[in-house]
Amino acid sequence: MGVGGYLLLPWRFLVVLSFRLLFLLPTGVPVRSGDATFPKAMDNVTVRQGESATLRCTVDNRVTRVAWLNRSTILYAGNDKWCLDPRVVLLTNTKTQYSIEIQNVDIYDEGPYTCSVQTDNHPKTSRVHLIVQVSPKIIEISSDISINEGSNISLTCIATGRPEPTVTWRHISPTAVGFMSEDEYLEIQGITRAQSGDYECSASNDVAAPVVRRVKVTVNYPPYISEAKSTGVAVGQKGTLQCEASAVPSAEFQWYKDDKRLVGGQKRVKVENRPFLSKLIFFNVSEHDYGNYTCVASNNLGHTNASITLFEEKTTAMTPWKAPGAVSEVNNGTSRRAGCIWLLPLLILHLLLKF
Repeated sequence: MGVGGYLLLPWRFLVVLSFRLLFLLPTGVPVRSGDATFPKAMDNVTVRQGESATLRCTVDNRVTRVAWLNRSTILYAGNDKWCLDPRVVLLTNTKTQYSIEIQNVDIYDEGPYTCSVQTDNHPKTSRVHLIVQVSPKIIEISSDISINEGSNISLTCIATGRPEPTVTWRHISPTAVGFMSEDEYLEIQGITRAQSGDYECSASNDVAAPVVRRVKVTVNYPPYISEAKSTGVAVGQKGTLQCEASAVPSAEFQWYKDDKRLVGGQKRVKVENRPFLSKLIFFNVSEHDYGNYTCVASNNLGHTNASITLFEEKTTAMTPWKAPGAVSEVNNGTSRRAGCIWLLPLLILHLLLKF
């Protein structure tokens, strides 16, 4: 029901009836658009849900009686209130204007309102239509979904509002461009892992800010190994073999050598696993450790493997480097010894001549 509801007190029943007869009998002449006579009401009134609507009617001093009606329900007659709704109040009742206010407007208040006046025993009316706008609201949306790669999905987003809101879908992704759908439903055929992530539904009708909700889509796929690199390590050094794999759900890793599974907890070897990475760590590499190793990554959708080699890295012997000063010192010593041998004959000759 809209605004209205009579105060049906027995002593006022006849008064209500008289107003109905006064304003609703066929003898009443409605005012047509462009009619210069009065009463003159406003153009259509548009308000948002929860706001107040003011309905005005222009009159003059020829008016003897005046009333506002909602359909066939009398809201106000002169200064007297005839409806039960506390939201309806009289704003102005003068010789030039007769106006009421409907507070906290709701959608059921929408519809035609009539200003009716009595002049020279001839009732005349003027009608205004109240339009209530409602902010968009998403009332139904798909739940988060987990689905295998290659399957088809359908996402739903139902919204209400006045005017009817526009619903759009888009993929929240660095590679996504523009809207994926301008409809309540989003269909994806043969979904790929690149299409996983959040999908945003937006409902807008220019009455208020758009309403946004998100759905998370998880795309499951078997593992694939993205990196498995062979490594060279010298004997006695620490070495690491690394295996990276992408998968949803996350992959479980296993290491093998010559069909023998390697497990953590050994003295010289450790297996370290993370969601997308596994490491086989050697703390003190020996000749026995060199060879081919197999990394196996698996989840409930499949498995894959890669071969990785731990090989010996040779070291090159370095000749000790001698400082130039040491070489110079040796050469100087040799020169001094040569000088002493040359002076010896002269010393012997000097001694013989003396004696």
